[in-house]
Amino acid sequence: MHKQNQINNLLKSQQKLFLSSQGAEVIVGNIIEPQQLAIPIVPSPTTMFGPRGACLLSATGPLWVSDTGHHRLLGWRHLPTQDNQPADWVIGQPDFYHEGQNAKGTPGSTTVSVPTGICACGAGLAVADAWNHRVLIWRNLPTNNNVPADLVLGQGNFTDNEPNRGTQQASANTMHWPYGIFYHQGQLFVTDTGNRRVLIWQQLPIENGQPADLVLGQPDMISRNENGGGSPTAASMRWCHDITVWEDNLVIADAGNNRVMIWQGMPIENNAPCAAVLGQKSFDCVEMNQGVYSPNASSLSMPYGVGVAGDWLVVADTANSRLLGWRKPESILSLQGMMADALVGQINFQSKGENRNYGLPTRESLNWCYGVKIWGETAVIADSGNNRILLWRLN
Repeated sequence: MHKQNQINNLLKSQQKLFLSSQGAEVIVGNIIEPQQLAIPIVPSPTTMFGPRGACLLSATGPLWVSDTGHHRLLGWRHLPTQDNQPADWVIGQPDFYHEGQNAKGTPGSTTVSVPTGICACGAGLAVADAWNHRVLIWRNLPTNNNVPADLVLGQGNFTDNEPNRGTQQASANTMHWPYGIFYHQGQLFVTDTGNRRVLIWQQLPIENGQPADLVLGQPDMISRNENGGGSPTAASMRWCHDITVWEDNLVIADAGNNRVMIWQGMPIENNAPCAAVLGQKSFDCVEMNQGVYSPNASSLSMPYGVGVAGDWLVVADTANSRLLGWRKPESILSLQGMMADALVGQINFQSKGENRNYGLPTRESLNWCYGVKIWGETAVIADSGNNRILLWRLN
């Protein structure tokens, strides 16, 4: 009981340092009224279906969202200031009212199929186009509908879309279900999820299909077995999904192993092991919520998203429908199995029901949140199960 009181007191004292206790300031996507039982998912400028990624390009916009289930990207010229504000641009469909993989046609430089991760990339934009097994890069930010991408990675051209280019093995220039993407100080990182690895380009690629320079999670560029074909280790991955950098330390969400991997600094060798994991007590443990039904302040269940807010690391603990926050300690090594400092989306660290208690969405609730990215004072949360994006102020 004493330990539980400590945890509850920690939650009360720390939560306001993480996100505003008032809930999301602005919601784009579906706004659920109390009497409304069905969630509309018909595509329009204001609706979304299972968005899994979003990014804010500056404090005032633009905002770009991967509207994953509608197979399109939605763009707002400026940061939305009102609930349900319609998008200004669409990429991937002929207009705001159509959906379907590759616009129900063949792949091209303006189509997507299950887009997920999305990020600023130099002066432009990059998207993990998961079911086309490729990454699309715009050298400059799109400012109109259906602006064609300039570059494709994972495929040799814009029309092919077979996993690993139709072969059984992976290679340095192929992908299988890339779900996450991140750009940092000239380096491009892609979670090549179906190949159970992370690919790293040391400089922003300039050619279609350009091979990656480094690989994490596998002993070489051709292997693709989960956990490297063996038991989990500090170097292996099962279902890597998102990437960020936390004060010059690489962070990867390994959802399949129910953990977040943290390297001390930036890896410079293939298959480099991480220094610590969050969500598990050791490198060889991988069970959901550390093998028990209810979560706690140090456990994770399928964490899909990671983001950074100052000295905070924010983790989208997806299957527990919550966000957890850790403040950076003096040593990365001390993070191993550390309890979170803050919680958003649940009333306490032991709760995990969607929308807190399997109810209707509120401004403070989450339902299978897949992504979280922060720019300045705004957290952009892909609240996938509620078919919406939350713009939530930091305190």
